[in-house]
Amino acid sequence: MHTHSPGARRSALRDLPTLALIVVFGGVWAAALALPGDLGWLAVVLLIPALTLHSSLTHEILHGHPFGHAGAETVLGLWQPGLAIPYLRFKRLHLAHHRDAALTDPYDDPESAYLDPGVWARLPRVVRGILRINNTLAGRILLGPAIGTYLFWRDDLRAIRAGAPHVLRDWLAHLPGVALTLVLVALSALPLWAYLLACYGALSVLKIRTFLEHQAHLRVSGRTVIIEDRGPLAFLFLNNNLHLVHHMHPAVPWYRLPALYAARREAYVARNHGYVYRSYAQVFARYLWRAKEPVAHPHWREAPICAIKGHDTASS
Repeated sequence: MHTHSPGARRSALRDLPTLALIVVFGGVWAAALALPGDLGWLAVVLLIPALTLHSSLTHEILHGHPFGHAGAETVLGLWQPGLAIPYLRFKRLHLAHHRDAALTDPYDDPESAYLDPGVWARLPRVVRGILRINNTLAGRILLGPAIGTYLFWRDDLRAIRAGAPHVLRDWLAHLPGVALTLVLVALSALPLWAYLLACYGALSVLKIRTFLEHQAHLRVSGRTVIIEDRGPLAFLFLNNNLHLVHHMHPAVPWYRLPALYAARREAYVARNHGYVYRSYAQVFARYLWRAKEPVAHPHWREAPICAIKGHDTASS
């Protein structure tokens, strides 16, 4: 069950921070493409954090910000300069991910990083080796965007071939924005390969956030992390590092999450059974070269998934 604070839905006039960041992103993105050819390196340096921020803004948009009107948010979200993920697919899958009882389920959670142990055991040794590397933070940053994008595209293509019309519609709605982006890049001095490199770099930064957002805990309430970071990464992630707070209050805008957490810190920490990190520096120090958990779901054989979900679904 999600907890929605009174007044969580805000009018556009009251959600000026989100609107302002959207405008700032547009300005930085345009400025990067306007740079002369000999400053292409600077364009990439600007685009990586800008595209990371845009992905975080897209997450805000699909949760009903800044307008509180699904149609207006869709218009705002359809243009995805990061190219890889259609807004409507992201929205559909991410809202399904917010069914907290299914968090980390290899089948029912669209954003789960875990595999069914039976599937894991049948994978070729080389594939398992790659996925083990991908389960370290360094691997997730370097390989994660390629692996995640390949699997996402593969599964969507399979769904389209199997006759899933909503998947095809979501992709068709995405393509005009892709075409517009590619035309604007072609008109700029920035080579296409450099722009694609920036897109990959932004996905790499986002993998830092998603690396340990959820863990395979037997209790639903213990599956979602809190990272008490207030630095540059927390800003680029729009405070989604306070991930438990977001899952409990998905309608609350990004700029209200820190105060909400500070007001009830002990309750949140108790709720998620101490799944807390002080900062992303601590996360890097602990997991850069080693995995947090195995790729195969560690509790899959300990209890049926329905039992795992049933431990405290009512209180989640």
